[in-house]
Amino acid sequence: MANADARLGLFVFVDAFGWEILRQNTFMQDVLPFRCPLGTIFGYSSTCDPTILTGALPREHGHFSFYRYAPESSPFKHARLFSLLPASLTGRGRVRHHISKWYKRHLGYTGYFQLYNMPFDLLHHFEYTEKLDLYEPGGIIGGQPTIFDYLRERGIPFFHSDWRRGERENLAAAKAAVQHKELRFAYVYLAAMDAILHQHGPQSKEGQAHIRWYDGQLRQLLQAAQESHGDVRMHVFSDHGMTAVTRCSGLMAAVDRLGLRFGVDYAAVFDSTLARFWLLNDRARDLIPRLLAEVEDGHVVSDEELHRWGADFPDRSYGDLFYLLDPGVLLCPGHLGISPLAGMHGYAPEDRDSVAMYAASHAPESPPKRLEDLFGLMRAEADAT
Repeated sequence: MANADARLGLFVFVDAFGWEILRQNTFMQDVLPFRCPLGTIFGYSSTCDPTILTGALPREHGHFSFYRYAPESSPFKHARLFSLLPASLTGRGRVRHHISKWYKRHLGYTGYFQLYNMPFDLLHHFEYTEKLDLYEPGGIIGGQPTIFDYLRERGIPFFHSDWRRGERENLAAAKAAVQHKELRFAYVYLAAMDAILHQHGPQSKEGQAHIRWYDGQLRQLLQAAQESHGDVRMHVFSDHGMTAVTRCSGLMAAVDRLGLRFGVDYAAVFDSTLARFWLLNDRARDLIPRLLAEVEDGHVVSDEELHRWGADFPDRSYGDLFYLLDPGVLLCPGHLGISPLAGMHGYAPEDRDSVAMYAASHAPESPPKRLEDLFGLMRAEADAT
């Protein structure tokens, strides 16, 4: 029997469920009548998640991409030994996954860690940024408290999903947790749609099928919560959307043809939609911008754009120069992958298909407009319970 006085704030984070995708679906429309677009953050989930959890912009919380140039402090000094192995072996996803797991244990990292396709002979130039679990105290580089720190400090009973586990396991754990009448706040993390849309595209039948599955599962979750709480406020949101990939960019090969020496003249990270450069001498400062002016895959991000997007890091630790690809263009091969994909995110935040979404059972007093607004919304919900 429900406790009539018990209120539960139920937040569900669905990775890559963009506004354009929601707008074209009837997903839980009767249960979540309030819905609106939610402005995303420049970057990837490694940027969006800390912003959601803290309400801070990237330049404040310090998270952006996983790799940044730091040869003096790089923990990967001996990674070049792996480059002596056959590329046919070290290029396999399963092999890299096991090497990543070994490095994570060896370095004592508790956050999300994945080497992706970063060449082993270049790793010693870089450090990895998400060393600690974002959901645990001290996980944010800039030191900002997360919503879970806020809940812990006030002694508010809460549940959050384990991002290491799969959706079915996390949903089962959430359904069990919300049946406890003393619970006041729940945060459910659902990540599988991101991978589905990367593989099949934002308008794929596979994506649509998974949305229908979410609809059924979240209705069950809501019903379980209502059986023990008299007032359940459900909020569903995403971090970004997904854009259909139309072509690949060979920018990495074009930079290689300049004949510049990596770690001497320049350094670079070729993310899926963004090339970040550190220009170490005058030759690189001349040749790389000249090349980028000729490439017709995107544009050099201006200081004004970086400031507007909250990614103007004072120390330029994530790069001296950013080249952002146009929506639908994929850096392939790049340091995050070598195979073409059907969908990608990480374009300009204004890209229509990149916009995130928010849907709720009750209209908030101050509806969120951007990702950084979710922290205040969650805090207000926690205070109201």
